[in-house]
Amino acid sequence: MANYSGPVCRFCRREGAKLYLKGERCYTPKCAIERRAFAPGMHGQARKRKTSDYGIQLRAKQKARRIYGLLEKQFRNYFNTASNEPGVTGVNLLRHLELRLDNVVYRLGLGASRKQARQLVTHRHFDVNGKLVNVPSYQVKPGDVVKVRPSNGVFDVALEASKVRPVPAWLSFNTDDKSAKILARPERHEMEPGVEEQLIVEFYSR
Repeated sequence: MANYSGPVCRFCRREGAKLYLKGERCYTPKCAIERRAFAPGMHGQARKRKTSDYGIQLRAKQKARRIYGLLEKQFRNYFNTASNEPGVTGVNLLRHLELRLDNVVYRLGLGASRKQARQLVTHRHFDVNGKLVNVPSYQVKPGDVVKVRPSNGVFDVALEASKVRPVPAWLSFNTDDKSAKILARPERHEMEPGVEEQLIVEFYSR
């Protein structure tokens, strides 16, 4: 699956909120939205017009897509899957996104950002239940064990930089052998708080 590889700080400026796409940099004064808190482009500082309902829904969808680092087709596929499952579609969608292997690596603090976590997965740094997995979109399940394969000290650096993010309750992490277990499926309050999933459902249900 392809992924976006261009500049990302403009995404935070476009959404008017920190999406934490650059890892540790986002917590410093160097963060782009701290320095230029307006939308990118030549009209970024122009007077804002009233946003339509469609525009509000679109921004909510784009924000979620950029937080998790997905292109439109893959994000839409997750929505289609979530809408065909029992339960609340928006929560189902977020749960699929949270249970991606690259997101789990990020949540454990083994990647400073989701983009770095994705790169670490594709570079074959993780086993799931004793087997090598290098697919960032791999869906983990309760009971699965994710373990760091023997490597250099890159994870020690990432762990030190990610202490500002606590490990969520649906994951347990053993720092001694760098292994984690998925304890349960995450509930809504344990998932990304900046996503407005109901607006995303409304956008795709038009």
